[in-house]
Amino acid sequence: MEIQDIKTAELVKKYNFKFSKSLGQNFLIDDSVPKDIVAGAEVNEDDLVIEIGPGVGTLTAQLLNKAKRVVAIELDSDLIPILSKEIGDNPKFTLIHNDALKVNFNEIIGDEESVKLVANLPYYVTTPIILKLLKEDYKFKSLTIMIQKEVAERMNAEPGNKDYGSLSLLVQYYCDTKIVRKVAPQCFIPRPKVDSIVIRLDKLTEPKVSVKSEKLFFDIIRSSFNMRRKTLWNGVKNIGLSKEKLELAFNEADIDPKRRGETLSIQEFAVLSDKIYEKME
Repeated sequence: MEIQDIKTAELVKKYNFKFSKSLGQNFLIDDSVPKDIVAGAEVNEDDLVIEIGPGVGTLTAQLLNKAKRVVAIELDSDLIPILSKEIGDNPKFTLIHNDALKVNFNEIIGDEESVKLVANLPYYVTTPIILKLLKEDYKFKSLTIMIQKEVAERMNAEPGNKDYGSLSLLVQYYCDTKIVRKVAPQCFIPRPKVDSIVIRLDKLTEPKVSVKSEKLFFDIIRSSFNMRRKTLWNGVKNIGLSKEKLELAFNEADIDPKRRGETLSIQEFAVLSDKIYEKME
């Protein structure tokens, strides 16, 4: 049985819901956006969908019409009774009252073969949640999230772009990225001060590049972008190698140490990281 669209503004008024500034709450009121998120995530009847931050259930209702099952994780105690009353009796719906940063997603995933994550994340918690989902080796196919425009553009950026940086490389190490759509402030209540973007991160079965030390790889990336206008050499000169060995590593990697980090592809960072690692042994 298809669930009717949930009208956010009507539910906010019905339950006299008060938005929490500390939780960074902005709820969708444009009906086209949830539909585009579901379409962009390519949700189908084989999927277990884990939704982070369902709000009053605007997107949840659309997900339930397409997915096999939806598990929603909500932190705000004031939203739990609203979600329970409006969609809690749907047999395909499970509601978890918890902080997504404290959840073991593998306990939810179990032995499900096709798992997709969907989230409308408060801006302040975007990066911590994405880091948790990517680094803790959860078995999901994709993460489709609506986040601040600038953050999404950094995730999707290519070398040489002003938005390209350590976040771009971290996300692209684990995922392929695709912009689904832009979302204007007037699509929300209350209106945020910035534009948003829906982006899909398709989890790779193996990282995009193979490296001898992930820790060193990411340390070099962070060092290379800590001072964007500095050369690679100045970024990594304190990595723990003598000048002679570092020069040799750059030479063997065929990378000019006068280049800036923003010009290197993920493959070049992998080669440089491995050459530096070899000199540390």
